[in-house]
Amino acid sequence: MQKSYDIIPLVNTMDRNNIEKIAKTSDEKILLAKIWDKIQSGLRRNIPANTGFLSQREQEMTQYLFGNSDGLVYFGGYPEAERKMLVYLPEYMDEAALIRDDSPVACLRATFYEEYALSHRDFLGALMGVGIARETVGDICVGTGLCDFFVTAEISPYVLQNFSSSGRVKLQLKQINFSELELSEPVTKEIRDTLASMRLDSVISSGFRISRGLSNQYITAGKVTVNCVNCEKPDRLIAEGDKISLRGFGKICLKLVNGQTKKGRISVVIDRYV
Repeated sequence: MQKSYDIIPLVNTMDRNNIEKIAKTSDEKILLAKIWDKIQSGLRRNIPANTGFLSQREQEMTQYLFGNSDGLVYFGGYPEAERKMLVYLPEYMDEAALIRDDSPVACLRATFYEEYALSHRDFLGALMGVGIARETVGDICVGTGLCDFFVTAEISPYVLQNFSSSGRVKLQLKQINFSELELSEPVTKEIRDTLASMRLDSVISSGFRISRGLSNQYITAGKVTVNCVNCEKPDRLIAEGDKISLRGFGKICLKLVNGQTKKGRISVVIDRYV
């Protein structure tokens, strides 16, 4: 089995004062302060410690915050996971502990009738609907008739007991070993369109089928990330391969830029994750 963790590239000296330099918002400062206290507690007491699941932006911030510290790893359940925990492992523990029974991550499988085409957003919304905090949920991997997803080990008994449906679709839940994972390719809907420019607001308008004006409102309200980093500039230029998330709508990827049409517009292909 491949490793399900990535060693953090340690680039700076560990310093709490870096929180002020790294964080761009008050929410990020609060989050980094909580992460600092949790990991420092593990380091001081020489016991395992872990955060909740972090977005890619949050993972990048912690890389700079903790610097050259031994024993820190990212773990999300499988090598390509987007959302991962920051975990401190003392010297007396090896990295295999991350996939044993005492792992800080639990992998759960929900099965349902194949006739129901449930999406990532369906599962995430249903999990939030039963009172589960976002930071306790990792990647959600939806396939045909099943969904393998990751939660913190502490919350898994609650999820197993209370997460019984997604909308009107009944679910059968169980915990599985990491070796049993079935990871399907993400399902996307291809959108072919022509744009006046490669501005962020223009790409969002096309990819999510909303007006340009509404796109601007969402961007300036801080509801948009580009490659997991918040962006509040509607005129930011988007390049081929960029991934854009709009809170409440989902995620898109600018798959191809095919050049200009005869009318001077730009032909593009956008994948919208469903």
